[in-house]
Amino acid sequence: MSENTFPKLHNAMWPGLVGKGDDEGMEPPISLEHMLDLTAAAEVDGQKFEGIDYFLFHPHTDPDASDDELKEIADLIGSKGFDVGSLVAPVWPGTVGDSAMGDDEQQGRFLDAVRMACRIGGVFNDHGIRKGGVIRIDSAEFGVEKWREDPGANTARIVETFKEAAKIAADHGERLAAEGEICWAGMHSWKTMINLLEEVGMPETLGFQADLAHSYTFMLGYNAPEDALLSKDHSDEEFWAAYGEMTDKLRPWTIDFHVAQNDGNVHGAGDHDKTGKHCTADDPNGKLDIARCAGYWLKDAPARGIRHICWDGCMFPNETLEQPETWNAILKAMMDVRAAHGWTEPGGENGSAEAAAPPPPEEE
Repeated sequence: MSENTFPKLHNAMWPGLVGKGDDEGMEPPISLEHMLDLTAAAEVDGQKFEGIDYFLFHPHTDPDASDDELKEIADLIGSKGFDVGSLVAPVWPGTVGDSAMGDDEQQGRFLDAVRMACRIGGVFNDHGIRKGGVIRIDSAEFGVEKWREDPGANTARIVETFKEAAKIAADHGERLAAEGEICWAGMHSWKTMINLLEEVGMPETLGFQADLAHSYTFMLGYNAPEDALLSKDHSDEEFWAAYGEMTDKLRPWTIDFHVAQNDGNVHGAGDHDKTGKHCTADDPNGKLDIARCAGYWLKDAPARGIRHICWDGCMFPNETLEQPETWNAILKAMMDVRAAHGWTEPGGENGSAEAAAPPPPEEE
């Protein structure tokens, strides 16, 4: 087993929720306690998952839960041996929030979702179950084509919303991480993502959440062919050159990191349509060398305040999620990442893991 003890290894709870539901043709959600049990059962060479990243909406969480109810959830998570890390704010239409690109009423709902996430984060922090991590957001706007009708004005509206959200987060001692994903308008390519981050210009509070699967579809130009760095039949040499170009631009903004696998295709389920397809860690069709790719994002990670990494695997069939082998393969991939790119303690040779915020990205 690797001597490295950081970054801590977290599993996500949202694979039990995303793409699940009660509509025809959809599988039912998996409860929080069962997701915790599946995570706790995983073990490879004596190593287990050390924490979870947590989804702040039904059925795992009532966004209006009282402090006492949230403390009961924290006790449940702690009873399984886990800390809580990053939180997912329910910013989307139909949850608490609404489009960051929308009118004043929609923008208000988006900001309400951020306030709610900060409140829950504060309860978990005070409880002691949460010792670090960010709050994840996105533009909550599936309308990439709608964005294209006036990219300048629509990006400006998202920027305005994100700035207000970042002020709310800063007031609560939190940081926001915007997850680049091809389904989110204004964040649907690596270039639009960088532009959005630069326009917001608040790196001490709002940064980037990198996901190995989603960043690969960035490179392939789904939803933004003009920004493609690769064709689908690219060579290994072309891949690594392009990967270096993209990560050099986005890494300085990256304050949260998701380990994942992707087969080069997109996938749709539930409300998620045409987004990066997550594969199991050992999928034979997976295109990514997970450990090597992770190193591009984790360079100098402690200096950007990263203390944990999280597996992200959405929209797997429930049958797959119920298999112990699924979680052991994921845990092994996470262990390989830490062995190759981790560090032994905060303040280790990779830099200080106590940094409160990343430095501003250098200008070209």
